[in-house]
Amino acid sequence: MDFFETIMFPFKWLVSIIMVGFHEGLSSIGLPEASGWTWTLSIIGLVLVIRAALIPVFVKQIKAQRGMQLLQPDLKKLQDKYKGKTDQLSRQAMAQEQMAMYKKHGTNPFSACLPMLIQMPFFFALFQVLSGITSARTKGAGIGAMSHDQVVQFDESSIFGAPLSATLLHGGGGDSQLVVNILSIVMILAMTASQFITQKQIMAKNMSEEAMASPFMRQQKMMLYILPLVFGVGGINFPIGVLIYWTTTNLWTMAQQFFVIRRMPTPGSPAAKALAERRAAKGLPALPILGGKKADAEAEAAAAAAIIEQKGQRVQPQRKNRKKK
Repeated sequence: MDFFETIMFPFKWLVSIIMVGFHEGLSSIGLPEASGWTWTLSIIGLVLVIRAALIPVFVKQIKAQRGMQLLQPDLKKLQDKYKGKTDQLSRQAMAQEQMAMYKKHGTNPFSACLPMLIQMPFFFALFQVLSGITSARTKGAGIGAMSHDQVVQFDESSIFGAPLSATLLHGGGGDSQLVVNILSIVMILAMTASQFITQKQIMAKNMSEEAMASPFMRQQKMMLYILPLVFGVGGINFPIGVLIYWTTTNLWTMAQQFFVIRRMPTPGSPAAKALAERRAAKGLPALPILGGKKADAEAEAAAAAAIIEQKGQRVQPQRKNRKKK
C-alpha cells in the first residue's frame, strides 16, 4: 500500500460505510437492493451527510470571505504604500503587515477554500471506491466497507440502463454505451453549470464595490471560468456515481449560497441593499450582517430607519390634506 493509499484508506471506509448504511436503510423500507436507484439515493445520502457536517465550516467560510471583502480598501492602501518597492525588506514588511491585518480581523485568503479542501478527500475516496468496483468484483473481494456481494450488486446496477460504475471514456459497452455517453454529458453539463452559476451569483450580487475593484476580484473572475472547465474536462473520467455525487453537492452549494445572499448578504453589496429595502418596506429594522463590522451593521440600520422615516413623512401630509377636504 503506497503513501496515498494509506492516507485515503480511512476516507474510503467512511464513504463506503455511509453508502452501505443508506443502502441497507433504503432496502429495509422496500426499495430493491440491486436497483441502481437505491444506490443512487445512497450516494445522495452521502452528500447530505457530508454537507450537513460542513455547515459550521461553511459559516466560518462566510465570515472569512466577508472579512476579506471588508479588508479590500485597507489592502489597496497597503499595496499603494509599497508600490514600486521590490527590495526584499519591503516585500517582507508588506507581507508582515498583511498577516497582521488578517490576524486582527480574524480572516485569511485561504479560508474561502476550506469547505472544498475538506470535501476533496471524500470526493477522491468515492472516486476510488466506484472506479475500483469492477476490479474488486474480478478479484472476488470487497472494497472499503462494501462486501463482495454488495460490490457485485453495485457493478450490475444501473439507472436508465447506464451502469453506475461506467465512465464516458470507459462506458458499459454494447447497448448501454450510448446511454452512458448521453447521461455522462448531461451530468457533466449540470455539474459545471451549477458551479458556474454559484460563483456568478456571488460576484454579481454579494460583493461590495470595493471588492469588485480589488486584485482579489480578478483572481475570483479567473476561478469563475477555470474551475468549471477543470471539472468539466475531468468529468469524462468520472464514473456516473461520482458525477451524481458532485452534481448533487454543487446543487446543495447553489441553494445554500442563494439563501445566504438573500438573508445574510455582504455589507455594501447589491444584495445587502436589496435586503435593507425589503425590510424597510415592511417597517422592520435592518438585521446585523453575519461577519460584518459593527459600523456596517449600524450604518445599514440607520439607512433603513431613514427610509422608513421618509415614508412616514410622505404619508402625514396626505392625511392632513384628506382631513381638510
